[in-house]
Amino acid sequence: MAKGANQKIKVLYLMKILLNGTDDEHGLTLQEIAAELSDYGIDAERKTLYDDLETLRLFGLDIEQRRGKNVCYHVVSREFELPELKLLVDAVQSSKFITRKKSNELIKKLEALTSRHEAQQLQRQVFVANRIKTMNESIYYAVSYIHDALNTNVKVSFQYFDWNERKEKQLRHNGKLYCISPWALSWADENYYMIGYDDEQGIIKHYRVDKMQNLCLTEKPREGGALFKNFDMAVYSKATFGMFGGKEEHVVLRCKNHLAGAMLDRFGQEIAFHNVTDSHFEIRVTVQNSPVFLTWLMNFGSDITILSPESVKQAYIRLAKEALSQYE
Repeated sequence: MAKGANQKIKVLYLMKILLNGTDDEHGLTLQEIAAELSDYGIDAERKTLYDDLETLRLFGLDIEQRRGKNVCYHVVSREFELPELKLLVDAVQSSKFITRKKSNELIKKLEALTSRHEAQQLQRQVFVANRIKTMNESIYYAVSYIHDALNTNVKVSFQYFDWNERKEKQLRHNGKLYCISPWALSWADENYYMIGYDDEQGIIKHYRVDKMQNLCLTEKPREGGALFKNFDMAVYSKATFGMFGGKEEHVVLRCKNHLAGAMLDRFGQEIAFHNVTDSHFEIRVTVQNSPVFLTWLMNFGSDITILSPESVKQAYIRLAKEALSQYE
């Protein structure tokens, strides 16, 4: 770009230099600012820099002038503060559904939202040893397609797969093309799920987004709106252990009192405690009866008893016997 053209956008380069090079702890002198502008082919005199800095203040950039050994200029506040960026970086790095490559790309973009000095703190923040990450790079774009389907009120089609013992994709139902009405996205148990309506079976189902392939939008309008009119994602997530489906049951559990915190963590503060004694209390919960729910109960051993229904009791007994039979 010609030198004269650069002069016309000097104030934009000045903003870039300040955002990249300064923060509450680090500032730049007018001489240092002029040197960096020179690297962009821009001449900057002290008088014009004062005017440009004032223009940026009027624009909304929070610039402070501080006097010490030298007079320095600092950008002291931004859209995202450093603690907020650290939280976002942690979320990206620890998210199992984002691949390692995409995590690194997103973190680089987050680093650009602060100064180069504070970005170093974010770089130290990101290391998580042996973090399990998804192997499906396309999930990042699949989530975007699903949002598009939600916004345009259309179904999506896709194939669904599992990983076999050779770490190969194995398509379900011989590569059947699923055609589902998406109604929500949920992040649960470190995975992203699409919650949708299967009109072939007339029921609500959920699908792990990282196990979808060849996902695309259709021109067919969504169905199942009546079921989702009063759909509560929080209630659905609490009832669906490990996002593993099963028959919905109203289960009564008798728990030792020291498990009160564990039950509130799992089912929420709204859950009612009944028949409270010095040693036990009872709760009534709506869950999808599945092996994941039953093995969750096993974590608490004899401190939890299933009082009803009988079908859930028997399923628990069968699962326990099957597990024990391997050691007999």
